[in-house]
Amino acid sequence: MKFIVIGITDNPKPWFPPEVMEIIKNGKVFSGGKRHHEIVASYLPSDAQWIDITAPLDAVFEQYQSSMFNVQSSKFNALIVFASGDPLFYGFANTIRRKMPEAEIALYPTFNSLQMLAHRLVMPYHDMHIVSLTGRPWSDFDKALIERKAKIGILTDREHTPAAIAQRMLEYGYNCYTMHVGEHLGNPQKERVTTLTIEEAVRRDFTHPNCLLLSYSGDYRGETPFGIPDSEFALLDGREKMITKMPIRLLTLQALELPCKKRFWDIGFCTGSVSIEARLLFPHLQIDAFEIRPECEAIINENMHRHGAPGIQIHMGDFLSACCDSIVTNTPPDAIFIGGHGGRLKEIMAKAVSVLADDGCIVMNSVKAPKVTTDSEQLWNEACQELGLHQEPPLHIQLNQYHPITILKCRK
Repeated sequence: MKFIVIGITDNPKPWFPPEVMEIIKNGKVFSGGKRHHEIVASYLPSDAQWIDITAPLDAVFEQYQSSMFNVQSSKFNALIVFASGDPLFYGFANTIRRKMPEAEIALYPTFNSLQMLAHRLVMPYHDMHIVSLTGRPWSDFDKALIERKAKIGILTDREHTPAAIAQRMLEYGYNCYTMHVGEHLGNPQKERVTTLTIEEAVRRDFTHPNCLLLSYSGDYRGETPFGIPDSEFALLDGREKMITKMPIRLLTLQALELPCKKRFWDIGFCTGSVSIEARLLFPHLQIDAFEIRPECEAIINENMHRHGAPGIQIHMGDFLSACCDSIVTNTPPDAIFIGGHGGRLKEIMAKAVSVLADDGCIVMNSVKAPKVTTDSEQLWNEACQELGLHQEPPLHIQLNQYHPITILKCRK
């Protein structure tokens, strides 16, 4: 099947070059969003068949297949699709390639919305970091913030509005940006470009469609610290011993091999220090944090906001009762840290191993304290033997006046 994909802006009276006008004039089957149809309706032949692009997309492609006879009887033997801007820039041409890999595609792009916004601002955009929030979760946007990207271009939708984006930025302390919002770019009657602070953006409503560009409002870009001081975390009941100390925390993250991992589970997060340090140092990770003590939920949330670490997925309750299948979805954990086990280490390890990726590893810190009745290292060794796990040589550490710690590691 052949597609001709034509990019348009929000201009209600678009201009097309003669070559494209010839394609439209001789077309029989056309497709696009409802807004695209409103824009190009007057250009279409009187007998044109139009297929709306709406969810679910599988139904749209079924209509494409059923219209093959009309498509093949047209001069260019192609289904003509109108799309926004550059159809290869988070656009419908990518969807065609994914749904119909063998399809032939011809493109007639125009500027995408972020290019147009940069043009209006006379702002170079070769160094812009692009994030699409159109029907997507916050994860890529959170990653861009944590990495302190100096210039971020964002494609929005009706849920991820400029105000919602600004609110998230303020919640996690990223107010050192200026926001530029472009509405109805390309439409001479409706187009508007607004520049404002993040605090101002929270209180404003913008019409859809829109896109925005974030630029650092000053020279200071505040790099991510390598090792957050323990004193900067909110603690459980103010107990300093209920936190993985910073040097141990960094050694633990090293043992977990996080630079090359995809998904990290922190079982028994307590204050969330390990998850937060991992989030800031390795923002590409998906992180799930588990904790049975209900009072810890407020603590990890406070620490996430205090340190600008959005995107950690928090799961409260007994890990052994958690439905791991619903959490794992398409990406199993390939790094797991057991921060607390309540004497049920063997059961927790067995459940963790059942979902651990084939190349994954598990790490735990065992404390040698006189009043501790359960020997965690012995339980660990027994569990590894029973589960057929390969153990790596343990690392023995003592930090200042604290009890000795052994960093234990195993893998499938």
